[in-house]
Amino acid sequence: MTYARSTIFTTLRLLALAAAFASPAAHADEYGDVSQLLRAGKLNEAMIKADVYLAAKPRDPQMRFLKGVIQRNSGKQADAITTFTKLTEDYPELPEPYNNLAVLYAGQNQYDKARAALEMAIRTNPSYATAHENLGDVYARLASQAYNKALQLDGANAAVPPKLALIGEVFKPNIKGQTPAAAVPAAAPVAPVAKAPAALPAPAATPARVAAPVAPTAPPAAVATPTIAAAPVAAPAKPAVSDGSVTEAEAAVRAWAKAWSAKDMSAYLGAYAKEFTPSTKQSRSAWEEDRRKRIVGKASISVKLDNLTVTVNGNKAVAKFRQDYRADALAVSSRKTLELLKTGDKWLIVKESTGN
Repeated sequence: MTYARSTIFTTLRLLALAAAFASPAAHADEYGDVSQLLRAGKLNEAMIKADVYLAAKPRDPQMRFLKGVIQRNSGKQADAITTFTKLTEDYPELPEPYNNLAVLYAGQNQYDKARAALEMAIRTNPSYATAHENLGDVYARLASQAYNKALQLDGANAAVPPKLALIGEVFKPNIKGQTPAAAVPAAAPVAPVAKAPAALPAPAATPARVAAPVAPTAPPAAVATPTIAAAPVAAPAKPAVSDGSVTEAEAAVRAWAKAWSAKDMSAYLGAYAKEFTPSTKQSRSAWEEDRRKRIVGKASISVKLDNLTVTVNGNKAVAKFRQDYRADALAVSSRKTLELLKTGDKWLIVKESTGN
C-alpha cells in the first residue's frame, strides 16, 4: 500500500463491520443476497433489495448497516453519514456505526468529528480495539497537521522534522506495496469486527509524507545491545491444573451469563472481583450504576455462550467464547474473553474484552 488515499482499505473495513450484527436464520437469505450483490459491485441492485427489505422492517440494524456501506461505495458519503448517524441514535449501545462514521468523517478531512465518533465507540465498548487503534490514527493525522503548520510558521524549527519522520515510521507502508482484496462477509453471525482497524484516508503530501492512517506494519526489531550473561536459572515448575479447576472456572462463566440473562444484578455484579477495573475512566460504582441501567432497562435479555474454552494456570484462568447477545429487538454476536482470578473458592472476573 502507499500513502495515496486508501480506498480499498476503507471499503474493506466498512464491509467487515457489517457482520457485527447477528442475523436470525429467517433473514439470512436477504442479508446474503445483498452482500453478494455488493461483492459483485452491483450497487444499484443491492440498494433496491435493501430498500425493499427495509420497507417492511425499517428498524433492522444489519440491513441499515449494509445500506450505509452501499451508499458509501456508491460515492454517496453524505447519505452514508446520515444512515450511520441514525443507527447511533436508534442503537446507541453499538460501537460499530460510530467507527464507520469516523472513517467517513476522516475521508472528508473532518478529523475532530472522526475523533468524537471514535470516542463514543470506545465509551460504548471500552474493549473495542479497532476504535482505539483508529483513534490513534486520527490523533496522528491531527499531529501531522499541527507539525506542518508549525513548519509553515517557523521553517527553521529543527525539532519538527524528526517528529514528522517519527509519525511516518509508525505508518510505514508494506514493502511489497500491496493491499488486500475487499470482501463482503457472510450474513451468518461472525466476529463483529476485523481485527485490523478501519483504514482512514491519507492526508495530502507533506514534507515527510506522514500520518496516512492505514494499518501499521509490525514494529522494527529491537537493536541488540551488549549485556552481561547471567547464570542460567531453572525454570519454575508449572503449577498442576486439575480438571476440577477448569470445570469450576467454566461454571463461573456460565453462571455470569445466566445472571446477565436473568437481569439478576446481585449475581451479575458479584461475578466481578474487587480487582476488576472498568476500561473507562469511570469509578467502579459509576460503572456498576451504568450496567444496572443498561441491563434492568431491557424488557428481555438472552446471553448464550458457544465454543467456550477455559485454560487455567494456578489461580488464574482465561475463558474464550462466542457470545450471542439479544436484548429486545437487538441481536449481536461477538468473540469475548474473560480473565478470572480464584479468590477463596470462587472464580471471579478481573478483566473482560470483546473482539479477540
